[in-house]
Amino acid sequence: MPPAQLLQRLIRFDTTNPPGNEGPCLDFLREQFRESGLDVQVLAKQPERPNLVVRMPGRGEAPPLLLQGHIDVVTTTGQSWRHPPFSGELLDGWVWGRGALDMKSGLAMMASALLRCLAEARPPAGDVVLCCLSDEEAGGIQGARFLVEDHPQLFSGIRHALGEGGGVTQHIDGRPFYPIMVAEKRTCRLRLVVRGPGGHAARYHRGGTIARLAALLSRLDRGRLPLHVTPVGEAFVREVAAASTEPLRSRLIALLDPVLSDGVLEAMGPESSRFDSIFHNTANATIVRSGDKVNVIPSEATVDLDGRMLPGFEPDEFIAEVRDLVGPEPEINVLQVGPSLPEPQLDGFYGLLCDVLRGLDPEGVPVPVMMTGATDQRHFGQLGIRGYGFLPLRLPPGFGQETVHAADERVPVAALDFGTDALWQVLQRYRG
Repeated sequence: MPPAQLLQRLIRFDTTNPPGNEGPCLDFLREQFRESGLDVQVLAKQPERPNLVVRMPGRGEAPPLLLQGHIDVVTTTGQSWRHPPFSGELLDGWVWGRGALDMKSGLAMMASALLRCLAEARPPAGDVVLCCLSDEEAGGIQGARFLVEDHPQLFSGIRHALGEGGGVTQHIDGRPFYPIMVAEKRTCRLRLVVRGPGGHAARYHRGGTIARLAALLSRLDRGRLPLHVTPVGEAFVREVAAASTEPLRSRLIALLDPVLSDGVLEAMGPESSRFDSIFHNTANATIVRSGDKVNVIPSEATVDLDGRMLPGFEPDEFIAEVRDLVGPEPEINVLQVGPSLPEPQLDGFYGLLCDVLRGLDPEGVPVPVMMTGATDQRHFGQLGIRGYGFLPLRLPPGFGQETVHAADERVPVAALDFGTDALWQVLQRYRG
């Protein structure tokens, strides 16, 4: 089954999380491997939230390799779609539907690459473990984390993993770049508490809790945490700059200068979104609570921050930066800290990924990049597995990933063929 057709079938299963309901979709995927003779397991923390694990024997020339991706998708509620989000329609060479980019396309390409190995009787260089996972969009508790904690033996000997977060075309300065994710930020979610005098709302009040809350939100909105040039961030900028023309080349190099960086980001406008978060820890207000009665001045307000830390940072260091931004007044409490990941490396395996992309698109420029969000790799990293975001999609100019988690999510059929070929080549060529 071609990857586009497989993706259409996957999209037609509504796996919106919550509740997920991934079982029927994973049953369909399991059926694709039914007569292969491969080791196929269904493992679940809760019966209605299963995970599919397929192991394909290799030629014994390399260590085992992990391919991992999630089958659940985010909601479409409140979105206006041109075509029904779970129809999987194929129109003018594009597959439409929720999950077309994030990330049923990735699983379709992974499964297709493995099935191609079977069809051509060309086993991969080493054993391959394919994990089709539940629950990534809600933290991976029922999926990746469950497998890592309860079935770590499945991943014995695995050094590297491929998953979401990279390999998708970005067009910069008229050239196609392929960012390969080699690092992720780490979550550190905080709750800030602001207090002030309460009272009757019919009386004159100034400078109370709500005013202090407004000032706090304004500082968060206007401010930026300090610049930190990590090795991955620097490599990304320098390699993009080397392949770009002036004046962009000089502007990018100026991003590495602590004196010039913030000003350059401001001058770049919307284009700065590619670079800002890879040089700064971030803290964005997402949930604000205060008061529960219209005629009462509240004495307390809380602001929840979605914090993301650069590799190498610990919560105390991050909180110190947030404190400098928000001032001495708010109480700061830690809600959640994500797991740390192995130190990123631009090793021989990364070099192979670059070579595969150059072979398939000689005009393309592979570059290392940091994922500013989080993927299931944060769980597999607890086993010492180094993860790479590498699900290549060659997208046309003017179309990126702006439809991820949004309406009208879609992907070109040709991009799916491109990515399947890239993954198949990695399976044949990798050496660990």
